[in-house]
Amino acid sequence: MSQSTTMKTTGDTDQAKPSIGARLARHFQKYWQLWVLVAPTLGFVGLFAYVPMWGLQLAFRDFTPGAGLTGGKFVGLKYFHQYFTAPMFTETIINTVRVSLGTLVLGFIFPIILALLINQIGSKGVKGFVQTLTYMPHFISIVVVVSLINIFLSPDSGLIGRFIGDSSMLDNPNLFAPIYWISEVWQHCGWNAIIYLAALSSVDLSLYEAAKMDGAGRLQLIRYVDLPTIMPTCVILLIMNMGSVLSVGFEKVFLMQNTMNLPASEVISTYTYKLGLLGYQYSYGTAIGLFNTLVNFAFLLLANFIASRASETSIF
Repeated sequence: MSQSTTMKTTGDTDQAKPSIGARLARHFQKYWQLWVLVAPTLGFVGLFAYVPMWGLQLAFRDFTPGAGLTGGKFVGLKYFHQYFTAPMFTETIINTVRVSLGTLVLGFIFPIILALLINQIGSKGVKGFVQTLTYMPHFISIVVVVSLINIFLSPDSGLIGRFIGDSSMLDNPNLFAPIYWISEVWQHCGWNAIIYLAALSSVDLSLYEAAKMDGAGRLQLIRYVDLPTIMPTCVILLIMNMGSVLSVGFEKVFLMQNTMNLPASEVISTYTYKLGLLGYQYSYGTAIGLFNTLVNFAFLLLANFIASRASETSIF
């Protein structure tokens, strides 16, 4: 009788459990306003991020304009092998890694330092003025920034170039990467520091007071109070930035290029543009772009794995 009662209760429970369709219908009925609110964003991401993935098959086909994306002959990894054996493969990889890693390291460290320094300013008015002054360059057009770089480094009328030599510093391949790094830090350091300032604003003021009572100075406050507070934010941002380690900003690099600095400024993105679009080698360009994306994804997974093991902070 006890077994019969248990079987009856279990059967009633399974019968009473709603189906997936019923649960989804109840969920949308309850939260339909939120889904309507997020629908434009989902549509935008789907249209511009996922629909274009249909064209990735060009990397494995001989593209024929009349046959469309799927009408070309399937050639497998032909174009990947062509890129790996090309004379420009090593040069583009080295240039891309050099520019990207320098930008990643400096662009990661300096916003943290700037946020910590701004957080130590006592006056709210001065703090707001400094913060506004530092993130304003972020809104300057890349074209304007590159124009300023060319003007400042000009040997004729440049504020810096007139003291260097008879030619522009941009003509020197060895100086291309440092100029790119410095200009990137100047333009985006203040903007990237905002998220760290937001994290620092959540620090309990009693921690500062207790540390000061124990004799802590400004450096000790930064080391033992501020840095532990923003460390999880630093780890998350570093992981996200590792996902684009080979995706150097195409527009800025392309605008800074000239005949003299080309050996140091030809990166994967500009090489893909010149071959794929200007050279009408669409399949070859797609293969290079796909290789770049896969490497970025691998770096993202590696950084996330290391962060999860070292600090127990990760994206997934």
